[in-house]
Amino acid sequence: MAENTPNKEKNFFNKLHDKYRLVLMNDDTFEEKVSFRLTRFNVFIFFGTLVIFLVFATTYLIAFTPLREYIPGYADFNTRKVLRELNLKADSLQAELRSKDLYINNIRNIVEGRDFDEEIFEPSDSQDFVEIAELTRSREDSILRAQIESEIRYVGVSPDDPDSFEPQPMSQFFFFPPLNGIITSHFNAAQRHFGIDIVADEGEPIKATLDGTVIFSTWTLATGYSIGIQHANNLISVYKHNSNLLKEEGSFVKAGEVIAIIGESGTLSTGTHLHFELWFNGNPINPLDYIVF
Repeated sequence: MAENTPNKEKNFFNKLHDKYRLVLMNDDTFEEKVSFRLTRFNVFIFFGTLVIFLVFATTYLIAFTPLREYIPGYADFNTRKVLRELNLKADSLQAELRSKDLYINNIRNIVEGRDFDEEIFEPSDSQDFVEIAELTRSREDSILRAQIESEIRYVGVSPDDPDSFEPQPMSQFFFFPPLNGIITSHFNAAQRHFGIDIVADEGEPIKATLDGTVIFSTWTLATGYSIGIQHANNLISVYKHNSNLLKEEGSFVKAGEVIAIIGESGTLSTGTHLHFELWFNGNPINPLDYIVF
């Protein structure tokens, strides 16, 4: 009895090589259709290889195909890049829109005779900024400033007297008189009268003083029907208290072209006349210094 025990209990590794036959037979005729010779070792090799293949195939599909985007929480770097670019574009558009709004508001302030709006930048609390008082000018910076100031042809406001206003001749401009008439009110920056008043007959046409593009053509309670033209070299001409406007915003006009009809619209008007203003580099200038009426 003890002698048969070693024969019955074979080693496990020896059993792996025991051969078996897998037969597929017809259930009705018992005819043998297909047969396979198998060992336990071959079966383990086959299923182990299949499992490894499935693991690698699944990993490849998840890591290197678009299917990974459907996995919740998976980080898509391309999407992050696109979102970052869209965020930068949105910030740029917001800044540009804010600049345009400020420009339009200042144009409206010119028409209505109010002060300019200045854009105020409010820095984030998380950012650190160096105070301007801590910075010192270099010698090269001082030389450059002196050179630029000596080449400026137009002086807006004197540093010693902020209320002073001394424009220099602008020989590059050849102005066309917007209206022939009698000047009843002159330019007076101290009294905030930034233009001249010209009285003429009712129905007289008003002409553009230079070539340019109409930047506003509107009606306000104070100045009535008003129109403004943007010319070259940062020069703007404004025509107020008209009875009719003949040009729309965005229209290009030539010097001497009729743009409006004289009137007395607006609460600030005391009779039929034209209030004419010239603005150079954001500062009002006296039209009589450059135009012969």
